[in-house]
Amino acid sequence: MLDAQFFRRWMTATAASVDREAERLTALDSPIGDADHGSNLQRGFTAVAATLEKEAPDTPGAVLILAGRQLISTVGGASGPLYGTLLRRTGKALGDAAEVDAAQLTEALRTGVDAVMQLGGAAPGDKTMIDALVPAVDALGDSFAAARSAAEQGAEATTPLQARKGRASYLGERSIGHQDPGATSSALLIAALAETADGVDE
Repeated sequence: MLDAQFFRRWMTATAASVDREAERLTALDSPIGDADHGSNLQRGFTAVAATLEKEAPDTPGAVLILAGRQLISTVGGASGPLYGTLLRRTGKALGDAAEVDAAQLTEALRTGVDAVMQLGGAAPGDKTMIDALVPAVDALGDSFAAARSAAEQGAEATTPLQARKGRASYLGERSIGHQDPGATSSALLIAALAETADGVDE
């Protein structure tokens, strides 16, 4: 079972990963975006980690709702609302349970991903974070490690796609050949989840 402490560790691990990978995310964003994806997410998840140190929500859902709210208030561009919506809607779907299992997390995360698709109007194949998140949620029913692999493969598979949503879509065919930064950062989020789950009974 996964408790609030597990979810705090997941957010902290994500913050550390985004911090390490911020320059790479910004480099990916440079040719097809505003060259600020890494720095924006770094600022947001640093704020999430700091807030979770000061406050200690006592349910998994409350941890994610707090993290999502923090991202919306600190991250510029589209990333704040998209990631904030993902975490908040996932947290709301988890409800007030003190502990959840992997199956409940999978269904809640699916609700969060659906909310992101609705907000951004994106579908799989549009070269967005959805291309990493949808396969990750589909694979999460098997294991956390499978979700991590699926997210990473989904992010890599955005390279040959032409962007149909977001800033990159303005480039048309010139967006082809670049890995999507949003899918890449989403894969980091799922990788941090798998890392946190290592050693935890599913």
